[in-house]
Amino acid sequence: MTVPDQAAAPDAVMDPVQDPVADPLLDLVTEPPDDAVVTDGAGTDGAGTDGAGTDGAGTDGAGTDGAGTDDVPAERTPSPHPPVPRDAVDFRMALVSSVTLDLPSQHPSVVLREIDTPRRQLTFSIGMPDAVALSHAHRRIATPRPLTHELMSSALQAFDVDVVAVRIVGRTGVVYFAELDLRGRTGRSVLSCRPSDALTVALHQPIQVPILIDARLLESAGDVAPPGA
Repeated sequence: MTVPDQAAAPDAVMDPVQDPVADPLLDLVTEPPDDAVVTDGAGTDGAGTDGAGTDGAGTDGAGTDGAGTDDVPAERTPSPHPPVPRDAVDFRMALVSSVTLDLPSQHPSVVLREIDTPRRQLTFSIGMPDAVALSHAHRRIATPRPLTHELMSSALQAFDVDVVAVRIVGRTGVVYFAELDLRGRTGRSVLSCRPSDALTVALHQPIQVPILIDARLLESAGDVAPPGA
């Protein structure tokens, strides 16, 4: 038995094919800003971001930088240089020199200053909420209720977890990479995080926490792969 081809029937009317209507919302791509502009020794303001309002310009990740995750490309061109072993990296001790907003820049800047000579500076931009939190910690300004980083610091202390060090370990474009080195009853852990988060948590500790910067970040303005990357 042959089934008649209805598509070929003369009375069949084919509906015209309509192009899908483009959703205007699809044309809006929101890219969270990340750990921002670097300066070698001069510590000039950057317009970059550290995460979405993260450590850079936006939401510290970020800030990020990003917890507002730092904006890291899905794929990267392989580095022509072999990875640097962690024990071969020259880390320089630094302190938080200032958290400022210099108009007409719209993003606050964090300045880290090398403790020993030649006392170089590393400057990057962060989001406004992150700058407020970091400034409170830097100036030891009390708040009516604990802010997020202060709450986290209190939780670490309650469970006998020490912050061993904060390390600024790399940079890709305007995105900075940091590590929070923790030691507790069960051992030691190194957590990747945005610089603004690491610095704020460190400044909330009851004892001073070493802030370490990979010397390569102070010596050039180009990309610096984190140790072992």
